[in-house]
Amino acid sequence: MVANDHDHTPPLAAGGQPAAAPASPPCQLHELGDDGTPRVEPVQARDVVRWRRAERERLIAARLALPVSYRTAETLAVTRQLEPLLAGVPDAIVGAYWPIRAEPDLRSWLRALHERGVRVALPAALALGRPLVFREWHPGARLQRGLWNIPWPADGAVVVPSVVIAPLVGFDRDCYRLGYGGGFFDRTLAALEPRPLAIGVGYPAAAIATIYPQPHDIPMDAIVTGATAVAWRPGSARRPG
Repeated sequence: MVANDHDHTPPLAAGGQPAAAPASPPCQLHELGDDGTPRVEPVQARDVVRWRRAERERLIAARLALPVSYRTAETLAVTRQLEPLLAGVPDAIVGAYWPIRAEPDLRSWLRALHERGVRVALPAALALGRPLVFREWHPGARLQRGLWNIPWPADGAVVVPSVVIAPLVGFDRDCYRLGYGGGFFDRTLAALEPRPLAIGVGYPAAAIATIYPQPHDIPMDAIVTGATAVAWRPGSARRPG
């Protein structure tokens, strides 16, 4: 039986049985090491990786199966929700993404932003294990292929975005993002200074109960899916009002 979009399977303990329910929130499932940094039990980390791999495959398959007409309508709704979020960031530099694997295609909206004078950038994944580099983009810009053959602006100036829009494979109620597993956006958000407004975008069916966040996971400030109200991370200082 195919699980629905809100089903999830907990990480497994040794022997293939579900791990015992944690006594503290998933983001605190560790102790601090002698140097004060988070420490995660190897078995727990392995089980989370295994669970995420299976959940990622399920969610991507479900996304690819969505009708093009539905994806187009949802993407339009997403861009309408993004507009007021940008209004709260003066002189915004918007770091977005080049869509792959049926992600919401924001390119028409990015062209419209550029025509309105908003600076737009796309990420370049230049090496595994490294943060993304954002390069300024404009319609007609010469593109170069990076890791996984994803285009990025070959001649664009390197910029520091004040808004980062990241595609979601999955997301949970605390605005943690499940991506493709490379850790690029987590490393990037950890490295950017000042910290940008981080917005995850995807379809409503990408919602799951939890991603089992680990110490390296950085939550989005907001999640935008178009079909429901913008979801803000609990306690986010970027939430308006």
